[in-house]
Amino acid sequence: MTSRIEKIVIDFNGKKVEARKLTVSSVIPLDIDSAWSKVQTSALLNFVSEGKVKFKPSGGHFPPIWIQGETVETRMFIYGFIPFGGLHSLYFERIDMENKVLQTREWDQSAKVWNHKISLNELTKRFIKYEDEIVIYGGILTWFITSWAKSFYIHRQKRWQLIAANPSIIN
Repeated sequence: MTSRIEKIVIDFNGKKVEARKLTVSSVIPLDIDSAWSKVQTSALLNFVSEGKVKFKPSGGHFPPIWIQGETVETRMFIYGFIPFGGLHSLYFERIDMENKVLQTREWDQSAKVWNHKISLNELTKRFIKYEDEIVIYGGILTWFITSWAKSFYIHRQKRWQLIAANPSIIN
């Protein structure tokens, strides 16, 4: 598994601000079609987040499959009980079936920008490269949010290894 954090400049509400780009990637022993079918589900989000974040969707539950162009709202509880960020919005900007890319634009009171791109690349018929790329801006909290996000995405990718060992964990 590899991770890196870069300082970048983004446009936020008409201003140039310093944000961070976090990239975490790993090789997962799973075929790309199985991995891609799981990436598109809310069940995967709940599974890979378990132990770090609990989501309480504003509508009571997430849709089973993410839909491009839709926005879902949730409350996030760090470690299952610490509320963070207020109402968190996830806009599913791109779900690219051909290139195996899912991209969201996300925001809440603390993380003004949390743009997340998941990319899958086939290495062999039995192995993929899985990459999370997240652009984060939270004003004076940017460093803190990015540091926590790094531990969160490393955790998520470790949870992917459990899925690879037992793909039926997530249907």
